[in-house]
Amino acid sequence: MVSLPDDLLRAVDMEADRRGTTRSGYLRELAEETLRRRSARRVQRMTEIDTTDGPVRGHGGGVAALVKANRPEP
Repeated sequence: MVSLPDDLLRAVDMEADRRGTTRSGYLRELAEETLRRRSARRVQRMTEIDTTDGPVRGHGGGVAALVKANRPEP
């Protein structure tokens, strides 16, 4: 079960109807697409890290120092 505000639910229903699908089908499509994009961003970021720093081969014992060096400032 998922709870949505009435106005959002109406908008979802209207879009599902426009697409010729059900509410559940439309919400499933949205969830799948969102998760696909998130996965693609992770792959892209991992590739960027590999390109910049070279492939990671084990932790090499310096993981704590690496985390501290790359930790964002508060």
